[in-house]
Amino acid sequence: MPQDYNKTICLPKTDFPMRAGLPAREPVMLESWRGRYEKLMEKNVGKPLFVLHDGPPFSNGDIHMGTAMNKVLKDFVLRYKNMAGFRAPYVPGWDNHGLPIESAILKQTKADRGSRPIPEFRDACRDFAMDYVDRQRAQFVRLGILGDWEHPYLTMDPAFEACEVNVFGRMAEEGYIYRGLKPVYWCPHDETALAEAEIEYQEEDCHSIYVKFPIQNDKGLLRGLCDLSRAYVVIWTTTTWTLPGNVAVSLHPRFSYGLYRAGGDCFLIAEELVDAVSKAAGWDSYEELSSFTGKELEGISARHPFLDRESLVIVGEHVTADSGTGCVHTAPGHGLEDYFACKNYDLPVVVPVDAHGVMTAEAGPFAGLYYAKANAAILERLTQDGLLLASLKISHTYPHCWRCKQPVIYRATKQWFASVDAMKDKALAAVDTVEWIPGWGHDRMAAMVRERADWCISRQRHWGLPIPAFYCAECKTERITKESIAAVSALFAREGSNAWYTRDAADILPVGTTCPHCGCKVFTKETDTLDGWFDSGSTHEAVLTTRPDLHWPADLYLEGGDQFRGWFQSSLLTAVATRGAAPSRAVSTHGWTVDGEGKKMSKSLGNVINPTTIMAQYGADILRLWVASSDYHNDVRISEEIFRQLSDIYLKIRNTARFILGNLDGFDPDQLVPYDDLPELDRWALSRLNLLIARVRASYDAYEYHTIFHAVHNFCVSDLSNFYFDALKDRLYCDGPNSLSRKAAQTAMHLILDGMTRLIAPVLAFTSEEIWAAMSHECSADPESVLFNEMPSPQAAWALSPEISQKWEQLVALRDTVNAALEKARADKLIGKPLEACITLTADGERLAFLRACEALLPSIFIVSEVILREGSEAIEVARAEGEKCPRCWAYVRKTGSPQEHPDLCNRCAVVVSGL
Repeated sequence: MPQDYNKTICLPKTDFPMRAGLPAREPVMLESWRGRYEKLMEKNVGKPLFVLHDGPPFSNGDIHMGTAMNKVLKDFVLRYKNMAGFRAPYVPGWDNHGLPIESAILKQTKADRGSRPIPEFRDACRDFAMDYVDRQRAQFVRLGILGDWEHPYLTMDPAFEACEVNVFGRMAEEGYIYRGLKPVYWCPHDETALAEAEIEYQEEDCHSIYVKFPIQNDKGLLRGLCDLSRAYVVIWTTTTWTLPGNVAVSLHPRFSYGLYRAGGDCFLIAEELVDAVSKAAGWDSYEELSSFTGKELEGISARHPFLDRESLVIVGEHVTADSGTGCVHTAPGHGLEDYFACKNYDLPVVVPVDAHGVMTAEAGPFAGLYYAKANAAILERLTQDGLLLASLKISHTYPHCWRCKQPVIYRATKQWFASVDAMKDKALAAVDTVEWIPGWGHDRMAAMVRERADWCISRQRHWGLPIPAFYCAECKTERITKESIAAVSALFAREGSNAWYTRDAADILPVGTTCPHCGCKVFTKETDTLDGWFDSGSTHEAVLTTRPDLHWPADLYLEGGDQFRGWFQSSLLTAVATRGAAPSRAVSTHGWTVDGEGKKMSKSLGNVINPTTIMAQYGADILRLWVASSDYHNDVRISEEIFRQLSDIYLKIRNTARFILGNLDGFDPDQLVPYDDLPELDRWALSRLNLLIARVRASYDAYEYHTIFHAVHNFCVSDLSNFYFDALKDRLYCDGPNSLSRKAAQTAMHLILDGMTRLIAPVLAFTSEEIWAAMSHECSADPESVLFNEMPSPQAAWALSPEISQKWEQLVALRDTVNAALEKARADKLIGKPLEACITLTADGERLAFLRACEALLPSIFIVSEVILREGSEAIEVARAEGEKCPRCWAYVRKTGSPQEHPDLCNRCAVVVSGL
């Protein structure tokens, strides 16, 4: 009866499961991680500090795929840095003030802002914000994000608010803060000013109108050429409702303007645009009577088309010939360029629309109409009076509020501003000092700073940081001093900013405060709050300078590309204004998350994928692998199909680790076989690990994670599973358990698994810890957590010579060719398993010499029973192996002498079994 040799084979043995069960396993692992961040920080004390400053998400909803991707990317950076010789703390933060939270409370209570005391209303906003801080914190922790979650920074914390007051005070002291009447983006729906970062553009239909302004005073230029009672300056606009605010018509000083006669009337129009105007007006023909430069026409005046007001003709460089008439309708209360142009002529700033978007008495017959409805009424009036030259319906992009999604208007109001113009040169110089990742970020930020108007920092809300300014009760002069700022900061630090609404100005200001202009000692307080971007833009000061484990400036900012006009910019401006430098040495950006077809995710399209759903179905490590698999600087696609594919790739990585763990059963890592004693195949495997380490380390340093994903996956599949492991199995399973050959294989595999697990630790946070816990470790390693160990570095001793590297490249390529021949033989039913095959390789010259030099390696590399070399034209022949099948290793051997104890075994197996 044949003997059973199965028990003599060293088959893999491990408790490490093939199926991860991540959704169930990860929460259990998280419980065991309590205190791990603190211990990691303690272990890294004394190492160089690396500070990634967290851009705060807004605390008004659950996390989405974009915020999940952002936090995971930051976790990649910090886990790697903590394993690469740095102490890299992570202080997470939240942005808490702002309109969305205020609107949510108003919606919940179905009341208006004035229906309850301000402190009570603000307390409700605070509770709402804190609830979402707690919810988001739990969701981020579930993603495996390590950080100081017990001590985050919150922009609504008293200590933060006190620091932000000081930032405002220092900017005021440097002359960057002022209050003035200027046009700003205004949301009539929410009744507040908006910053540029709070604007988004949408397509909207409107009327493009050409309006005749009757010439009133021509300064003697036109009267000899035409009938002045039928002479007009023609303006063009797409915002009909702004006509009540018109006080001027702007021309370009160097453009040529023609006086044209058409149908008995005469019109001043830019010569470049007259053909387009003629087409819009439907003229059969026109005649040019004379030509003037804009500068020559400066100072003539026209009559407003429906109000008892003069419209002065002025000149300005902002006028273009891209469209319209070259004669620009100028309403300084509704446009920044108009405002500056009129300022040069001391023209009044007329604002005929109120905070609700309703036309005021200054709009004359249109008073009481909502601005959007005034469009039709004004158009009808112009038609009746014969002053509408033409009207076309067009579609154009129009600014909308990014919160309520309603159209906004440009409206001049008294607001607080930070003067970007005053710091622009310093800010541009600071942009040059930052490393932008990718490099195009530099030009994008520089352009935004260069083109930016002054920053409107005041908001007409309750839920925000009160602007720490006072007004003299008599002369109404603003009062901001070092002393007043210090008093407000100290008060907010003690009691929080609600104290602004519970205390009188006299209780806040230092005793004896007197108005330097009129001597009055009575003051009132500002009612506006600071823009939320000022809050988040102050985090570099309020966080980096106040925590002993951080430093200013940060080493890295990492946020979405939309933050060029948001947090990146507000942080830069406040930092330059208060410290004269950028708040971060490097800035990296990521794109949006989009669906599998590249479409933006939205509830209306039904293509939103929730990160908590992904974690419940696949696990956090699969979501983390998705982040790592993408070139995140561009928009990142996400779909169920993508996650299914990633799950398959994850299993390849996991089962690579499982194969190694199974074959390391009983192996002692403190008894590694010396490198020089390793067979060349094992040294080749370590050389491939060496290359992987160098590639992955370089990619981590460059924040390029998709190259890590592909490098690790290719290493597991191509180098290990498809080649090294296959060639190794016979040695692992059938050589003696304590033989040098098997110990050598285990040595190489242990080093591979140890290195690979450390390399993937920043990405596969849970799986790497699971592997680490299943491994035996050298005495120099910390078994508690893979994070408590250094990243592997390339070993010079593991680098193969160019000759040997080239040799193995040829062997790997040859194996692929042989495999193709074996597959054909199997398809032809010539063989079943490769061990049933004998391969004959025919070659000549250098090729044959190479094969003979490698002859001893070939059977194990090809996993066949025999390889025969012949001289001749290059060919591969597959035949059935001759000899008898060894029942233990299944190789076919031609026996020349049978072992006495185990005559049915091959010589190698007989020796092994006899020695057991």
